[in-house]
Amino acid sequence: MNKAILATKVGMTQIFNEDGTLVPVTVLQAGPCVVTQVKTVENDGYNAVQVGYVDKKDKIVNKDKSGKKEVINRHGVNKAQKGHFAKAGVTSKRFVREFKFDNAAEYALAQEIKADIFAVGDRVDASAISKGKGFQGAIKRHGQSRGPMAHGSKFHRHAGSNGACSSPSKVFKGKKMPGHMGCKKVTIQNLEVIRVDAEQNLLLVKGSVPGSKKALVTIKETTKVDA
Repeated sequence: MNKAILATKVGMTQIFNEDGTLVPVTVLQAGPCVVTQVKTVENDGYNAVQVGYVDKKDKIVNKDKSGKKEVINRHGVNKAQKGHFAKAGVTSKRFVREFKFDNAAEYALAQEIKADIFAVGDRVDASAISKGKGFQGAIKRHGQSRGPMAHGSKFHRHAGSNGACSSPSKVFKGKKMPGHMGCKKVTIQNLEVIRVDAEQNLLLVKGSVPGSKKALVTIKETTKVDA
């Protein structure tokens, strides 16, 4: 892997190609990311590049209910993190991720990675935490079919039988049942980059990308190649 970047989901829109074809796209604010650490085989046992994204205040100060006394928020940057970013010569970052680039040795501390690392026509994989749907039934969660909706029916949107009776006398692990839906890491593979705006660090990717607006999205060059 030689290309990857952290991005924020802006939303969806549609654009027209040169031939007039309408294409639905997801707009991503891709970077700029900065290199916070370069890992090597000698020091860490493997080659990788650690990058940071979105500035974060070192100390977050709030006020109590009276509005007079200041309270330091624990969600600031601790001393270990502050020293790590200072060693790299960059400001504190909210998101820190690691990419195993094949050319990791070519990167330097505090180097910026921008949206122009990708080009129009590139294929990418997008990973993010999906939207949370709360507790949902088997129809919405797994796409199961409903029963008869007639007045006398006692089976409308129920999940149905869970298994056999005396044998095996249990419900097998992994049975598709109602439960919590969403809030999982989802990766959509082989998306096409339709447009790159290097000045504003925007990527327009064909189709939908998991996550809500302002969600953190990891964009990597695809591992799936069309036959």
